[in-house]
Amino acid sequence: MAGNTGKKKKINVLVCMGTRPEGIKLAPVITALKQRKNNFSFKVCSTGQHREMLDQVFDFFDIVPDFDLDLMEKNQSLGYLSSKILKEIGKIFDEAAPDIVLVQGDTTTAFLTALSAFYKKIKTGHVEAGLRTYDRMNPFPEEINRQLVSRVADFHFAPTKKAFDNLAGENVDRENIAVTGNTVVDAILWSIKKIEKYMVEIEKGEPFSLLDENKKIILVTMHRRESFGKDIENVCRALKEISGSYDKIQVVYPVHLNPNVRGPVYEMLGKVKNIILTRPLGYEPFLWLMSRSYFIITDSGGVQEEAPTLKKPVLVIRKKTERTESVDIGISRLVGTETKNIVANASGLLDNEENYMKMVSAGNPYGDGHAADKILDFILKKMS
Repeated sequence: MAGNTGKKKKINVLVCMGTRPEGIKLAPVITALKQRKNNFSFKVCSTGQHREMLDQVFDFFDIVPDFDLDLMEKNQSLGYLSSKILKEIGKIFDEAAPDIVLVQGDTTTAFLTALSAFYKKIKTGHVEAGLRTYDRMNPFPEEINRQLVSRVADFHFAPTKKAFDNLAGENVDRENIAVTGNTVVDAILWSIKKIEKYMVEIEKGEPFSLLDENKKIILVTMHRRESFGKDIENVCRALKEISGSYDKIQVVYPVHLNPNVRGPVYEMLGKVKNIILTRPLGYEPFLWLMSRSYFIITDSGGVQEEAPTLKKPVLVIRKKTERTESVDIGISRLVGTETKNIVANASGLLDNEENYMKMVSAGNPYGDGHAADKILDFILKKMS
C-alpha cells in the first residue's frame, strides 16, 4: 500500500481575458505563475473580445492562450457579446477544471466570466477590484460591470487603500480583500526595459517618423462610449484651439476604429496643423509614445494608471473617474469634456513650468511593481 508522500496539490488557475488592457494587466500574473510552478498550474483563456489588439499583447508578453473563444464580431451589441460569453465559457471551465478563475477589471469578459464561474461554484479572484464612481452611467458599462463582479467574486485584489475601503463599505468580507498595488505598474516597469533595447526600430515607423524633435508631444486618446457625440466634438474643438495657439507642440492622436470616434475626429481634425492622427497603435509604440510625451489628454482608465510610473501629467477628459488617487495627489486632473476647461488646463501646463513640475513630481499611488506576487501569495494563503 503506497504511503502518503505529503506532497501538496498544486492550485489550478484559469486566467481569463478579452481585451488589451486585461492582457497587459494580467501578463505579470501569468509571468509570476510561470515562475511558481511548485505551487500553481495554470491555463489562459481568451474570449477574443478585442481580437487584434489583444493578440499584440500576447505576442509582446510571450503568452499563448490555451483556449480562444474568438468571439469578436464587428458592431456586436453588449447583449449579444454577453450571451456568447455565457454560452461558451462554461465549456472551458469543464475542460480546464480550475480551482480558481482570475478575471481583471471592468470589461464584459470579466463580468460574464465571473458570473459563469459563480454558476459552477468555482472560486473567482478579481484583479483590480474596488474601483468606483458610484455613477452607473459613468463609465458605461464598466461601473456596473465592476460592481457586479464584486458581488460574485471570492477574492478581491484591490490596487489601493481607497479601493479596499470601497469594498469594505459594501460589506465585502475584509478577510477576502488584499491591497496589492496595480499590476499595470509591474507591466510597465518590465515593458520599458524591453522596449529600450529596440526603440530605434520602433521610431522608424509611424507616428515617430512624422514627429518634429523640436516640438513637445501632447498625446491624446478618447474612445469611451459615454463620450460619443457632443463630448468628442467638444474635445476636438479644444485640440484644434490648442494646436493653433502653440507652434512648439504637436498633438498626436491614435484614433479608435469605432466610427462614432473616427468619423467626427477625422472630419474636424484631419487637416489641422500640428495634429497628427494615426491608426490605433500596438502596445510597444503606444507605450514608447507615452514615455516621449510632454503630457497626456485621455479618457482611458489604464492610461491614468500608467502615466504616474512614466511621470507624465494627465488631463482626464471625463466627467467622473474611478481612479481618484492620482487626482488626489495631483498628477492628474479631472477636466471634463467642455472645450474651455480642456484648453485652460492644457495652456496652464504649457505656459507655466512650475505648474507642470508639480504634477510630474507628485508620485505614484498605484503600486511598487510587485502586485502579481502579492496576488499569488494571497491565493496560496487562502487555498493551500
